[in-house]
Amino acid sequence: MHYRSLGVDGPSASALCLGAMTFGTTVDEETATAILDRFTEAGGTFVDTSNNYAFWADGADGFESEELLGRWIARRGNREELVLATKLGARPVPGLPFPEHMEGLSARAVREAAEGSLRRLGTDRLDLYYAHVTDPATPVEETMGAFAALVADGKATALGCSNHSAAELDEANRLAAERGWPGYRCIQQRHSYLRPRPGADFGIQKHADEALLSHLAQRPELTLLAYSPLLGGSYCRPDRPLREGYAWPEAKARLAVLAEVAEETGATVNQVVLAWLLGHPVPTVPVVGASSVAQLEESLGALDLVLDEEQRRRLDDAA
Repeated sequence: MHYRSLGVDGPSASALCLGAMTFGTTVDEETATAILDRFTEAGGTFVDTSNNYAFWADGADGFESEELLGRWIARRGNREELVLATKLGARPVPGLPFPEHMEGLSARAVREAAEGSLRRLGTDRLDLYYAHVTDPATPVEETMGAFAALVADGKATALGCSNHSAAELDEANRLAAERGWPGYRCIQQRHSYLRPRPGADFGIQKHADEALLSHLAQRPELTLLAYSPLLGGSYCRPDRPLREGYAWPEAKARLAVLAEVAEETGATVNQVVLAWLLGHPVPTVPVVGASSVAQLEESLGALDLVLDEEQRRRLDDAA
């Protein structure tokens, strides 16, 4: 396993982050436990969840992932070996349509959500705590002040945001700096080798567009967490066609080069995608999901794949 710091002053974490979104819902506890055990056996430390995973699954309330992780941590007694990340802000409001109505990022929501996550995870601190989505109804100052209070109380170590634009990230961090508060050190965004077509709409999800990548390239204190890096299996599974937002002429050219590099290296297409992300000039940690130990093993194999300059150039230039 390789490791990297989350920002210049953040905790050191494994270079792959294990996403636990489906744990406790579509991935049962026995399978999730086997995946978590293998990840930590391989040196993985960074685990990502949220207080709304996965509320959309049949019969779920959105607390399943945190609760499963809490039980696993209690059984293994390994809390001090982990970098534990969770999120707030995107829980649905009972009885109201989603995503028009969500938990939000008010000071009260931040405080109450943190207490709930700490309880479910069975820990006294969150190593990385994210604002899951933006909240136009709450002033940024209120949100950042509430996060700062959590850090001051030792309930959160580092802060991050997800599904925020470059301008929103910059506004929050400028305000935090002015107030002497901790700012966001990580941003978790939809990001993969294939780029969305211009104008693609992913709803409340935001992808790492050129504005954000340019912003991060100038700020080495920030780290990009790339979610959905393998596009839900679309790189390699005929039964998982590309989402409409990725199906445009550029994708065909990039997929062709991706296949060439995979053949040259003897790696899988998924491993080339992850290696490309891991070697990106902007510090990037892929958030990989897995529904089996075999899927996790494939992702772990990407850590040993080094793309040479010519391969990376061809991948970058394909269009």
